[in-house]
Amino acid sequence: MNKVERPVHLDLTRMTFPPMAIVSILHRISGVLLFLLLPFALYLLHHSLSSQDSFDQLQHQLHSPMMKLLSWILISSVAFHFFAGLRHMVMDCGIGESLKVARFTAFFVIFLAAIAIVLAGVWLW
Repeated sequence: MNKVERPVHLDLTRMTFPPMAIVSILHRISGVLLFLLLPFALYLLHHSLSSQDSFDQLQHQLHSPMMKLLSWILISSVAFHFFAGLRHMVMDCGIGESLKVARFTAFFVIFLAAIAIVLAGVWLW
């Protein structure tokens, strides 16, 4: 009986992931970012609705590079999470489960998210 040698240490940088796995991993990362940026989003909501003075102050604060960066990360996470989540829900309904269609929709999600992220960056800066 021959024993198959298996690698002991997996080097993730040398592995090539299919586009479906990349979209799935990025979907999870965007979900974590959304969770971590929830206090920032609630801060924006609170100050935008409490009074006219706090709204004006918030508008002034949003012109700083750090606030623009946080806003861009939030918008980017929402955009990617939306497109990838929509893809997952459609696949849960049994549509697009073949390898060819799943690969195409994964690339399409990456393409749509990239366009949305670039447009958000142009809009903010």
